[in-house]
Amino acid sequence: MAKRGIILMNLGSPDSTEVKDVRKYLMEFLMDERVIDYPYIFRLLLVGGIIAPFRAPKSAEAYKSVWTQEGSPLIVLTKQLQQALQPNVEEPVEIAMRYGHPTMEEAYEKLAARVPDLEEVIAIPLYPHYAMSSYETAVEHAKSVHKKKKYSFSLSFIKPFYNEPHYISALTESIKPYLQQEYDQVLFSYHGLPQRHMTKADPTGKHCMKVQNCCEVSSPAHATCYRHQCWTTTQMLVNELNIPSSKVGFSFQSRLGSEEWLKPYTALRLKELPGEGVKKLVILCPAFVSDCLETLEEIAMAGKETFLHAGGESFMVIPCLNVHPLWVQSLVTWVQDFAAGKRDMVLT
Repeated sequence: MAKRGIILMNLGSPDSTEVKDVRKYLMEFLMDERVIDYPYIFRLLLVGGIIAPFRAPKSAEAYKSVWTQEGSPLIVLTKQLQQALQPNVEEPVEIAMRYGHPTMEEAYEKLAARVPDLEEVIAIPLYPHYAMSSYETAVEHAKSVHKKKKYSFSLSFIKPFYNEPHYISALTESIKPYLQQEYDQVLFSYHGLPQRHMTKADPTGKHCMKVQNCCEVSSPAHATCYRHQCWTTTQMLVNELNIPSSKVGFSFQSRLGSEEWLKPYTALRLKELPGEGVKKLVILCPAFVSDCLETLEEIAMAGKETFLHAGGESFMVIPCLNVHPLWVQSLVTWVQDFAAGKRDMVLT
């Protein structure tokens, strides 16, 4: 048996809710050239001179509203996923964050210490959909650290799993209980991205945001198209759950700055829906597998307040997969398939 290890990769969080720690985290996060893809000097002036100083105090308050006794919800839930996965696989499991701690290097070192003569590492970016500011930057960062430290073990990655049957099944079962109640709409809210990220990631240069109904028209661009993959996840879930098309909403949240992002905007839709007769809303955020600031504060707190203030009557948030048994089993299946030589879900 090959001497393998597993790393669960997530986005990350500040070390604390102190403004200085939040500012440090924002600098690391937003200075990533795949997140804000402007030239370095302009990015430094924008992030270091405007965004981080002004956003850090506000973000610190937002983090305080969701911070747990154990720490950041994202970190805590990723650790819980690690603990749920470990008894079900032979390989040792560690976690790493793209920004903050634990770092990718720390995860590599822990695995190397746990597995003498480590030969392979399977990295699992916990992003269902491909985007250069999430999946791609995680993969490239992991590769960069691996190369810089000259580790001898090989490195492979689980592909984006937006349409993978086990993932869809886990999501479907996690959603079902919340649809037993009466509702006017199920709103699928995904993390937003600048529209130009779609065209930039399009290898054909002529499909994304250029062809009418581009997400529905087959193209090689879909392999790296975040919008298409979010649309596909939504359609698969709607079909599995038999949600009437008249009761399905689709939007994008977490917009930063003033440029055009993917539309419609969740924040705006939450204001508009009650006026359109949607009084009882069910909302979920399938771009995230672990609850975090964007789901717990932006949606469950601020989003709820917006919707109810606009005339909504009930606002039900479906939790992320977190440590749902079927989600854990999905990860187990991918690891076991890898070990058995089935590499359909793997990038090397």
